Amino acid sequence: MKLTILTTVLALASSAVLADPVEIETARGPASVEQSPQKVAVYDIVALDTLLALGVTPAGVPEEVYLPRLAEPVAKAAKVGTLFEPDLEALSALNPDLTIVGGRSAPQFDAVSQVGPAIDMTISPDVVGDLRARLAAYGTLFNKQDAADDLTATLDDEIAAVRAEAQGRGTALIVLTNGPKISAYGRGSRFGWLHSALGIPEAYPNLTPETHGDAISFEFIAEADPDWLFVIDRGAAIGAGGVSARETLDNPLVAETKAAQNGHIVYLDAGSVYIAGGGYTALMTTLEQMRAALDG
Repeated sequence: MKLTILTTVLALASSAVLADPVEIETARGPASVEQSPQKVAVYDIVALDTLLALGVTPAGVPEEVYLPRLAEPVAKAAKVGTLFEPDLEALSALNPDLTIVGGRSAPQFDAVSQVGPAIDMTISPDVVGDLRARLAAYGTLFNKQDAADDLTATLDDEIAAVRAEAQGRGTALIVLTNGPKISAYGRGSRFGWLHSALGIPEAYPNLTPETHGDAISFEFIAEADPDWLFVIDRGAAIGAGGVSARETLDNPLVAETKAAQNGHIVYLDAGSVYIAGGGYTALMTTLEQMRAALDG
């Protein structure tokens, strides 16, 4: 009798640990995942940024998370490879309940799926829409719906505030520098949400929505003559050093633009836009910087 009771108790305890599956939206469509996974490995900086904002600390992360503010919270997490090359042996030793890939690590989905359940949470060029969707999915997955709703409400308020500041403030050109090279991004591109979500008109509306942007020259910037120039320094984002964005854009043609003449060249926090773009805290950082610039 005692053995039977003990067996029953252990069975109930075991079943209590196993959560019911929930269906969430991912970059590859709806996925059924066990709710409240206790041990999560994350290979996507965007996902990591949003999870930390929700109060979820992963058990496994890449060797390099790039943004200093992300490094401290995951200092004790197991290192399970890089964004581009997961260490499957380390991942297997961690034995995660769930692995999350996205963006740069999305091509490794099949590889990490060999170890255990995995989801792809890549952010598309619809950055703001996808962030809202990811907050809802993570809220359901980790049973943090109230926290996700609060973050979404704060996000929406900040977007509305920036849109209000941007009204009637003129056109903008988004450029990324990579050492001495310059590329521009418009609507539909990875940084195009600065136009579409914030209602800021494009100084040059015919840019193609390419992943790496349209290669441009100083003459192009001068001809577009934007009221605002929003700048992303790739070298600074990845810690590459070399020629900075400020040095690259220190050019007589750029200096003659309305943006330069009015002090409207805004150097965005590169890591937040280029590395963690679409993560909650990263996006809020960019929005706050945009609002401060437009209000200045």
